[in-house]
Amino acid sequence: MKTTRAWQLSVKDILMMSGSRQRPHLKRPVWIIVLVTFVIIFLITAYVYPPSNSAACYIFSSRDCTLYNQPPKFPSRELSDDETISHVVIREILKTPPIQSKNSKIAFLFLTPGTLPFEALWAKFFQGHEGRFSVYVHASRERPVHTSHYFMGRDIHSEKVVWGKISMVDAERRLLAHALLDPDNQQFILLSDSCVPLHNFDYVFNYLMLTNVSFIDCFLDLGPHGTGRYSEHMMPEVEKNDFRKGSQPNMDGRNCYADEHYLPTFFNMIDPGGIANRSVTYVDWSEGKWHPRSFRAQDITFEFLKNLTSIEDSVHFTSDPKRRKITGPCLWNTMKRPCYLFARKFYPETLERLMMHFSNYTTV
Repeated sequence: MKTTRAWQLSVKDILMMSGSRQRPHLKRPVWIIVLVTFVIIFLITAYVYPPSNSAACYIFSSRDCTLYNQPPKFPSRELSDDETISHVVIREILKTPPIQSKNSKIAFLFLTPGTLPFEALWAKFFQGHEGRFSVYVHASRERPVHTSHYFMGRDIHSEKVVWGKISMVDAERRLLAHALLDPDNQQFILLSDSCVPLHNFDYVFNYLMLTNVSFIDCFLDLGPHGTGRYSEHMMPEVEKNDFRKGSQPNMDGRNCYADEHYLPTFFNMIDPGGIANRSVTYVDWSEGKWHPRSFRAQDITFEFLKNLTSIEDSVHFTSDPKRRKITGPCLWNTMKRPCYLFARKFYPETLERLMMHFSNYTTV
């Protein structure tokens, strides 16, 4: 109690002392006001007109910095005229500001052999969000039978796909080309027929729209199923040190080459600073087999699905004899966040249980 009173008295004394002290009137120099005004004008100008060099980029803005993340890359050989022209065109495309849309949408690109087994689940996911998404379906074997109006009339011209071959890449490009015809499509998600959503639509929309990177799975695997698949026939377009691997849908065992390497290698060569080097689609490779683990009806519980939505570290396995596990945090705008928005591979028999748990496990 005495200590408290002593503290109170000392504070009172300080207040009395500070109140009785006479401060001289300071006349602010005009040059300070001019300097502050100049700084304000400079900052406003830097915000309205984004900087065009790397130093200013990181001081004033986080936008458009990906072109400056990497040191200049010089080719190891002399380029042809066509290659030089293509490099210039791609560089200018990357520098072009994105189209500003008043109604930004996400394009969902479904790659399937036929009818989509989880169409009812996706319809539940899309419900109530009309005008914020587009759907495109590439069916490679047979014309799908649709049960949801979100999918009716959304089939594109399709060609036969041999899973794991270059025809798989052609199908992906075909889907993307159709989606690019709509300028409102700002984000593009490639999905297989065995993919399911892990979060509600609003969460997915904000996760993808409010960031400036592409979620392309991309890593360096020095084993036989990574750079071991590189062929000299890829020269001169693709050099060995540019060859990358990712996790894309595949079903043909030892022939799963093109679809695992095309997009990761392409983006690693063209825009390495613009990709997150991870996917937003969960897949379980922990069994070490040719195919990822597939989930049956008995696997589907609320706890299992909720665990998938809360994973915050991405995992890659190398194909060398040591089969090293590479783990890294999932960053979203420099902050650690859950990694996955979708998951595969689910058997059609899981639909009923997924529908039953959907409203619960997708709640944030």
